Amino acid sequence: MVAEYGNVGTSLYGASKAAVVSLTKTWAAEYGPRGIRVNAVSPGPTFTEGTAAMGEGLRRLVGPAPAGRPAQAEEIANSIVFLASDQASYIHGVTLAVDGGRTAV
Repeated sequence: MVAEYGNVGTSLYGASKAAVVSLTKTWAAEYGPRGIRVNAVSPGPTFTEGTAAMGEGLRRLVGPAPAGRPAQAEEIANSIVFLASDQASYIHGVTLAVDGGRTAV
């Protein structure tokens, strides 16, 4: 998400995420003609074992997202399964925001 907007104290993290967005597009252009699709997922705050200790801090990261809550890990996984499936066969070079609408507002 932070590749899409600035956030105090996250310059290095944001730059690394912006690099993933760029690599996704570049690799899609390079490998697409060989029949290889390259896409990425940009998840928003997500309930996991690793984020459980964050408590309310995780909910605060949601900010003004229309979903109003962090994602469940399965919701993120479902988007990855979709992008890897034949149903997404015409999707190339996309970074799919699975963030409850956070980058939309």
